[in-house]
Amino acid sequence: MIEIQNLYKSFNNKPVLCDLSLTIPDGETMVIVGESGCGKTVLLRLIIGLLKPDSGSILVEGVTVNRLHRSELFEIRKKFGMLFQSAALFDSMTVEQNIALPLKEHTNCTDTEIRSRIKEKLDLVGLYGIEKKMPDELSGGMKKRVGLARALIMDPKYVLFDEPTTGLDPMMASSINDLIIATNRRLQVTSVVVTHDMRSAFTIGDRIAMIKQGQVILTDTKEQFQNSDHPLVRQFITGHIDKTQHESE
Repeated sequence: MIEIQNLYKSFNNKPVLCDLSLTIPDGETMVIVGESGCGKTVLLRLIIGLLKPDSGSILVEGVTVNRLHRSELFEIRKKFGMLFQSAALFDSMTVEQNIALPLKEHTNCTDTEIRSRIKEKLDLVGLYGIEKKMPDELSGGMKKRVGLARALIMDPKYVLFDEPTTGLDPMMASSINDLIIATNRRLQVTSVVVTHDMRSAFTIGDRIAMIKQGQVILTDTKEQFQNSDHPLVRQFITGHIDKTQHESE
């Protein structure tokens, strides 16, 4: 599992994460919510080792990621796939070339094996026969699906999603949510999803954690989170400030 212990991270002496702790058991979909700028995406980048914390620990299967040497970190990263908010496809490469990148970089697969695995993952995300298309020929939803295919190409144990439904219309967002659920069930991966979309959070999450002022203020099942009487959680879910509480302050 992923264990985050007493994590601190700041930029230019401005604290972003402050003594944050969170445990994500294997096989679970953990959704992380919070207002813009609260450190959700920073947390994902810390988990995968793209950033290092100022202090605290991130353990993956008991291994402290933030203390690994570069070569050891690369080995741990092979267990992860990540779908970036913008899908992060290279515009100058075809769909096939984009998805093939991790395989070419980290494996000795033959070209035939690579093509076979690309087709398998494109089929998994509901895309067929688009290997030779360029990213600018794809819709926003298709780009997200290609990004997910690339995130899954190494058969990861953990998949990180950064705002997977941002910029999509409601029908496409619903389709991406269904795809995430189906992928998790079929591949039995552990997922960490950062989102501000509460409909998405309640659809795909097993548990939901809310970050406020750099700390996790509540972690609960989606049912208990939805019915929580915590004032900050209620405000975030409904989008309304509790005027009585606000006036008393």
